[in-house]
Amino acid sequence: MANTYDRGAILVAPHQFPDLDREHALARDFGLDLVAAADQASFSKAMAAAEVVMVTPYAKVTADDFAAMGRCKAVVRYGMGYDNIDVAAAAAAGIPVSIVPDASTEEVASHAFAMGLALSRRLPQGQAAIRDGGWAGRIAYDAPKLTDLEIGVVGMGRIGRIVASSWTAIGATVRAYDPFASFSQVPAASLTQVLEESDVVSLHLPLTDRTRHVVSGEVLRRMRPGAVVVNVSRGGLVDEPALADALRSGHIAGAALDVFAQEPLPEGHPLRDAPNAILTPHIAWRSTTSLGALQNGAVARARRALTGEPLIDRV
Repeated sequence: MANTYDRGAILVAPHQFPDLDREHALARDFGLDLVAAADQASFSKAMAAAEVVMVTPYAKVTADDFAAMGRCKAVVRYGMGYDNIDVAAAAAAGIPVSIVPDASTEEVASHAFAMGLALSRRLPQGQAAIRDGGWAGRIAYDAPKLTDLEIGVVGMGRIGRIVASSWTAIGATVRAYDPFASFSQVPAASLTQVLEESDVVSLHLPLTDRTRHVVSGEVLRRMRPGAVVVNVSRGGLVDEPALADALRSGHIAGAALDVFAQEPLPEGHPLRDAPNAILTPHIAWRSTTSLGALQNGAVARARRALTGEPLIDRV
């Protein structure tokens, strides 16, 4: 890939989209090239010519990348997680960063709720018993009735609020913690209470230095015996080897994760063969409409940057 483009470029990080028709149309409207990077190296190499950089989960934008940007008007993240973008370097360079937080809110929330229900009803244990040639045994005798469940929601942004409402609707008792968002639909509690005094812990936080391993080995040891953990937010929120150990010991009755510290999940990772785990490959956001909404949202933000309009959803 050449590292300069006379006309300037819209630069797209490595992606798994079926097509970039929307992005190509945007580039044509502004007389720009569309550069779809094949890997991190080619992505970084093309930064100097980029008028807008459009970022997926499959690449990082580092301080060196921001230093190389000679034309960039904005960085746009497909989706809402921006831990793969050095936002401090962006601020120092005077380059705004915008996210697309609302393309699949319902999908991610419903995925988290479904995972929590499946774990609460001990579905992984039941499936494993039949797969291994057994039968019911003592499976699910430790499962509270749904109306007796105590749910802890960690993070009350768009997704966390829907998850809290879903659990409330079936009669569970819900408490939540969020150090930033104001909420009144469920009682607030301390982080310690939500993590250690719940039957279901559902994580809905961004990944920061403060939130990394918010579910640590020590937290897992203090959690309620038989509790379950759901994470559809960011893999780094959970100490994954410690979670695998807690599942094997039986102290934690189940875990459901759609996100991991390293993706794809490496071969030999301890969660791959941990008991009572539901693992999905970062698909919580997907539906028949979510991909189009995601790309439309990202293109709309890129268009605002190219026309000089104020960016929305800046971080």
